[in-house]
Amino acid sequence: MSETSYRRRVRLSRRGRLLLLLALALLVVNAVVLFLLLREAGAPVRTLVVPEGWRASQVYAAVDKRLDLPPGTTKAAAAKAQLKLPAEAKGNPEGYLYPATYPITDDTTPGGLLAYMVETANKQFGQDRITGGVRRGRLTAYQMVTIAGIVQAEAETPADMGKVSRVIRNRLARGMPLQMDSTLNYALNRSTLTTTAAETRTESPYNTYEHQGLPPTPIGNPGQQAMSAALNPTPGNWLYFVTVAPGDTRFTDSYAQQRLNVREFNENQKKTAKAD
Repeated sequence: MSETSYRRRVRLSRRGRLLLLLALALLVVNAVVLFLLLREAGAPVRTLVVPEGWRASQVYAAVDKRLDLPPGTTKAAAAKAQLKLPAEAKGNPEGYLYPATYPITDDTTPGGLLAYMVETANKQFGQDRITGGVRRGRLTAYQMVTIAGIVQAEAETPADMGKVSRVIRNRLARGMPLQMDSTLNYALNRSTLTTTAAETRTESPYNTYEHQGLPPTPIGNPGQQAMSAALNPTPGNWLYFVTVAPGDTRFTDSYAQQRLNVREFNENQKKTAKAD
């Protein structure tokens, strides 16, 4: 029996429905009372939203701003916070500042907030299914987070995430350089759609045009969908992809076809530049 059909056969009695409504009403009342108590007590109800894909530098800047601290305060705190990171991270929390909405109070400190983010990431990335995915992929959990960071930066849609993940796996398996613009953008501290031939010769371990394998660290902080895609890439033999136009990302195993797709991308970029 499917889960859907099972759910359709469940029917609450009238008494059951009344009890459920009463429970929900009590939850709402309790939430409102808690909010009013906090407000009356003078405790501001504030939050910090960390979007999926943000780099650590963006998180640091957002924390500084939210806590009204001088720029650079949170970055300095990260080095002293003794965050619970894997040994491979070497103290760098990039990839483990989990995207979520975090509560802010008058007692919140940069180090404490970063520790909360890392703790959340460890809970999300330490689940049994993730451990199983790591074993299947013959990669470490840290490498999986690194792949997820690239997937988050490169894929336009959740559907494309699994395909991007497959391209990464296929290239690693063949000993091909990843040649990902997102890793080069990280090295250059920017976010752009175009990369010049000269830029692909940039000297940096994050330049995956020049260096084979994964970059030394994640290039951003991935969310759950990107991590799932890293663990469970879509089956396929793709080696190349390019987003020709918004909503039109094309995957192929043919270099000749990739060149045609890139040519179309360049033409679209020229048209956009003229229109602007």
